[in-house]
Amino acid sequence: MTHFTRIVRGATVALLTSGFLTGTAIAQDVALKVGSTPSGVPFTFLDVKTNQISGVMVDIITAIGEAEGFTPEVEATQWSALIPSLTSGKIDIIAAAMYATEERAKVVAFSDPVYTYGEGLFVKNDDTGTYKSLDDLDGKVAGAQVGTAYIEPLKASGKFKEVKVYDTIADIMRDVSLGRIDAGFGDRPIVAYQLSQGASDVRLVQEYESQVTGSVAIAVRQDDTELLAKINAGLAMLKESGKLDEIVAKWGIN
Repeated sequence: MTHFTRIVRGATVALLTSGFLTGTAIAQDVALKVGSTPSGVPFTFLDVKTNQISGVMVDIITAIGEAEGFTPEVEATQWSALIPSLTSGKIDIIAAAMYATEERAKVVAFSDPVYTYGEGLFVKNDDTGTYKSLDDLDGKVAGAQVGTAYIEPLKASGKFKEVKVYDTIADIMRDVSLGRIDAGFGDRPIVAYQLSQGASDVRLVQEYESQVTGSVAIAVRQDDTELLAKINAGLAMLKESGKLDEIVAKWGIN
C-alpha cells in the first residue's frame, strides 16, 4: 500500500474497494504536498509579491492536479533537501528543475520527461573571450550549483584549476562579477531568464555548447505507483492539448 501523505478536505473520504487491492486510492479533492525550490527562476521561485512559490513547474503540477483530481500544496524547499524531504514523507511530490538522472532514479521515481536542456556558461561582462567548449576554459576557476548534474563532469574534465560549489546561481553570479572565479555554470534556461530580467555584471556565453543535457521530470516516492501513473496521465494530457507548450512559452523559455 502506498503511503504518501494525504490531507483530505472535508470530514471523510471513502477509499475505493480497489484501493485495498492495488494501493491506497487517491480520492478527489486530496491535497498533496509539493516541494519546489525558492531560487530556480523561472522553473520555481519565491514570488515576493505573493510570498508564494511560482514558476513553470508550479503551473505544470497545478494543471496536472486539476486534470487528475488533486490539489498541490507547494512548499518552499531548498534544493539539497528535496529528495530527503520526499523520501522521509515531508512532501509527496518534487516539482522543480530536477534532472531525471540514473543515480536519482535509484532513490525516487520520475515521471515522463517535462522539459529538456543543458548547462549554460556565464562569464563577466568585460570578458570578451570566445568559449565554445570546456577546452576554451582550461586552467580557469569555475562555479556550479550544489546538487546539480554538472559538478562531477566539470571536475572529471580536468580542464579547471578548481570547481567551486555554491548554494545558488545568484551566489555564483556574484563571485563571477567580483572576479573571485572566472566562470559559472547553471541550468541554461534559468540563467538566461535571470539575466533577461535586468542589468547584470555577467553575460551568458551564447556560443557555448552544453556538455551535459538532461530532462526535467516530476518525482514521487518509488512505491507511490498510483500517484506516478496519475501524474504521467495528466502530463500526457497537457502535451496533447498544447497546454504544456503554453506554460513554457508563458515563462519565456520556449
